[in-house]
Order: sequence, then structure tokens, then C-alpha cells
Amino acid sequence: MAAEWLSWVADWPIAAALRRSLYLYPFVNAAHLLGIALLIGAIVPADLLLLGVLRRPPAAAVAGLLTASAGIGLALAVATGLLLFIVKPGDYAVNPAFLTKVGLVLLGTLNAIALRLTGAWRATLAGAPVPARVKAGVAFSLSCWLLALVAGRWIAFLE
Repeated sequence: MAAEWLSWVADWPIAAALRRSLYLYPFVNAAHLLGIALLIGAIVPADLLLLGVLRRPPAAAVAGLLTASAGIGLALAVATGLLLFIVKPGDYAVNPAFLTKVGLVLLGTLNAIALRLTGAWRATLAGAPVPARVKAGVAFSLSCWLLALVAGRWIAFLE
């Protein structure tokens, strides 16, 4: 059943266009890299601020900007990642680096959502000291996203 679904996805017109086009695939790949850059470029400084590694600017002063950048980056990376996936779905579906990356992105996303739903998160952004549970969530976040970045780079080497 999974093999049939993957074959069906590979036959989509957009998948065929991505495989045929001299320009479309590189454009989508570049957009994927831009999404990753926006995401990681926002998460790393935000997490380092909340962990106390960076002291300035105050997290509350840049939280809105960094959160928006990370959200836009995640949306762009996921959308373009799906387009890249449909080019060779059968290969990616069994690639351990790809599966690891997807798992880490899901964990990082769920962790970000869970953190933002806590009162401790809101208090931290209002200027309160960062509690240990927020620091633990932030450290987990940093680990998930950086490991997802590494796993993503390994995809091509495990094809």
C-alpha cells in the first residue's frame, strides 16, 4: 500500500515538472535553504538568549521578530521540503537521514508549541527570570533543530 502511494505521488504532474525542469528544482531547493536559514537563524539566537549564553538584547525585545522569522522559515522549509520529497518519494521514504530529519522537525515543532502554551514562557517574555523548565525546553529545541540540520545534510550521502 505504501509503495503504491509513493508511486502515485511520484507520478503527480508537479513531481514530473520538478524532475524535468532545468530551473524549477534548483529554485525550490534554494527556497528550501532560505526557509532553513530563516528558521535556524531565528532559533539559535533566541535559544541562546533564553539560556543566558547571550545577554543582549533582552529576549522580550526580539521575541516577536525571531518567532515570526522562525515561523516563516518553518512554513517555507516544510512547503518546499514536500515539493523536494515528491521528486523521489520512494528513495526518501527509506532514507534513514530523511526519516531522522522529519522526526526531529516534528519534535522541534511540537516542543515550540508546548513551550509557548505555558505561563512560564509568557512570564519569561515579560521579563521574569527564565525558569529551569523553560531552559530545558529551549535546550531541547536547540538540539532538535541543529540535529535536524545535520540529518538534512546527510540525506544526499545516504541515497
